[in-house]
Amino acid sequence: MARAFLIVIDSVGIGGAPDADRFFNGDTPDTGANTAGHIAHEMAANGVPLQVGTLDALGLGAAVKLASGMEAAGLDAIPTGAWGAATEVSNGKDTPSGHWELAGVPVPWEWHVFPKTIPAFPPEITALICKAAGTDGILANRHASGTEVIDTEGPAHMKTGWPICYTSVDSVLQIAAHEEVFGRERLLKLCEDIAPTLHALKLGRVIARPFIGDAESGFQRTEYRKDFAIAPPAETICDAVHKAGNPVYAVGKIGDIFSMRGIDVVRKGRDVKLMTHLNDLVDEAEDGAFIFVNFVEFDSEYGHRRDVAGYAKHLEWFNVELSRILPRLMEGDLVIVTADHGNDPTWIGTDHTRERVPVLVHGIGTKDLGLLAFADVGASVADHLNVPYSGKGRSFL
Repeated sequence: MARAFLIVIDSVGIGGAPDADRFFNGDTPDTGANTAGHIAHEMAANGVPLQVGTLDALGLGAAVKLASGMEAAGLDAIPTGAWGAATEVSNGKDTPSGHWELAGVPVPWEWHVFPKTIPAFPPEITALICKAAGTDGILANRHASGTEVIDTEGPAHMKTGWPICYTSVDSVLQIAAHEEVFGRERLLKLCEDIAPTLHALKLGRVIARPFIGDAESGFQRTEYRKDFAIAPPAETICDAVHKAGNPVYAVGKIGDIFSMRGIDVVRKGRDVKLMTHLNDLVDEAEDGAFIFVNFVEFDSEYGHRRDVAGYAKHLEWFNVELSRILPRLMEGDLVIVTADHGNDPTWIGTDHTRERVPVLVHGIGTKDLGLLAFADVGASVADHLNVPYSGKGRSFL
């Protein structure tokens, strides 16, 4: 049985990106950011050490030290898995850049981003949204945190029905709307309708952000987020596996990130539900299957909100679940745990941080993989599944 599980724990960087000085949170460069290392340090300093023994045994602590030189507090296991640290070459610290490059396709262009002004969107984009939404205006029209902006603009949205439109330093336009007042399907159609125009500008994603609730009880985002992403410019590992006739399972937002290209089956939900899907696929996925998973809540719920304790707790939850999965794998299965960028919850600002990422591998024995390229991950999946592959990178198997 030869299957490949590629698990992205979204934003769990390990510091040390050599070009971090070119990426910023506000006016502060990302130099020195270290998501995993700083979480371990903060938790130890508060007397509640980070408990991630399975990840550390695979090589997490060793990878942090390799990437950044940091001795992460409590992450001092001698690795029994294969481990390394990967460096990104795409000029971005966003989700599509990281995932595409992991899948063998570094981004060949500069992403379009909106300025940190009010309004953030040019008149022609605002007019496009209004026409597609059938409204006389939009709300927000600025850089904003997704949870903050629905708290701030939610009451006005409930009265006017105007969509809440915001962006960030990433190449993204996000539109939030109430599932009952505006309608979930109407929101999805709005984003789908405007996405081609935005993609032509090389904007990476238009994201639908449905929410529920009211001003009195509070607003909450729902699990029905959908990313309308620009298609990768070349064949990814998903395409390669699919073309070879092997099934490709997209768990989480993977299908959205790759515009459903090379994807056979999609399973979505919040992280706890995604873990159920992953456990099911450990039992059910066929020989030759590629299971590509993204656990987004490290990033969306804890990194952007700069919630160190919440991030640590989610890491510990994932670690426990992984410890239960590994003994149930079939002989010949390959598991790679990695990340797409950083989002250091101890850092200034609310944006991603430019970092190297861990590459932790189960299924090839104990091995120091050293410094890797993001694209080496996709090349290794292709090598393991023995499928023709035209992407970048070199196999570390």
